[in-house]
Amino acid sequence: MKAVQINRFGGPEVLEAVEIPTPVPGAGQLLVRIHAIGINFADTLMRANRYAMTPPLPAILGSEAAGVVAALGPDVDGFAIGQRVAAPLFAADRMGAYAEFIAIDASLAVPLPDAVSFEQAAALLNQGLTALYLTRQAPPKGKTVMVSAAAGGVGSILVQLAKRAGARRVIAAASTSAKLDFAMSLGADAGVNYTSADWTEELRRVTEGVGPDIIYESVGGDVTGACLATLAPKGQIVIYGALNIQSFQLGVPELLGLIFKNQSLTGFAFIPLLTPADMRSGLAALFELVTRNELVVTIGGRYSLAEASKAHGALEGRGTTGKLILTP
Repeated sequence: MKAVQINRFGGPEVLEAVEIPTPVPGAGQLLVRIHAIGINFADTLMRANRYAMTPPLPAILGSEAAGVVAALGPDVDGFAIGQRVAAPLFAADRMGAYAEFIAIDASLAVPLPDAVSFEQAAALLNQGLTALYLTRQAPPKGKTVMVSAAAGGVGSILVQLAKRAGARRVIAAASTSAKLDFAMSLGADAGVNYTSADWTEELRRVTEGVGPDIIYESVGGDVTGACLATLAPKGQIVIYGALNIQSFQLGVPELLGLIFKNQSLTGFAFIPLLTPADMRSGLAALFELVTRNELVVTIGGRYSLAEASKAHGALEGRGTTGKLILTP
């Protein structure tokens, strides 16, 4: 089968198309023929050996996929050949989705409704659950919230879920006017461009001088620091995502602000919160919203397996919206 792997760490050019044996499903496993693969920014950091976890080499990246059951291993019940399934590999701390086939434990596979496309499913596994769990970790009901990177895979879903969860106002933050327009089309009430020199003043203006009650923050660096400076009294910043671990420092002035304004800075990673039952119910809820046309899943780019390096370059260029997908 065709796959894309890395034999060394580096830029997008280290992603190499290879031919490897098709896996054989073992006891309790399914062989899934993959139709859509989700690309995450964490994939690019792993490729460059800049992630919290260093994968052993050679490595096939990718932690989310959707496809069709191609074969059943021994002792598998509840699945049939030809059945459509989603494969959230991250729930088992696995990679290997950049390929035509993958063998997974049947307990990991999630049935996929016919009304949800393979691409939509691949886009919702990691990033959809992240957005859903963020709204549970920091409930937005009745509050003014800001979503950074609001045009990205998580952000574009989070804007919608925060509105559904009863946020009083949702402020989108992004790096271009086009991205802000996109976020507004998904239901954001206002937008700020955090590449503008005066963006914090604009954020104060659109929040009537108070600042957001909740900031869902994934950009990191200077943006995180600016978010702390504009957060409302008793407000909460929820930090998530791979970028925030790269270039953020918390000093005495920031700590004093948190203390005297009764603010909180919360870390978030949804995978430690997952149980098999919660994962299935969460994905079922997201799939149901898509089925009812109540959640827009935006596919920002489609690439073949052979174009994986091009897809990584596009994602790192920060010019994309929605979710990038590989198709075998």
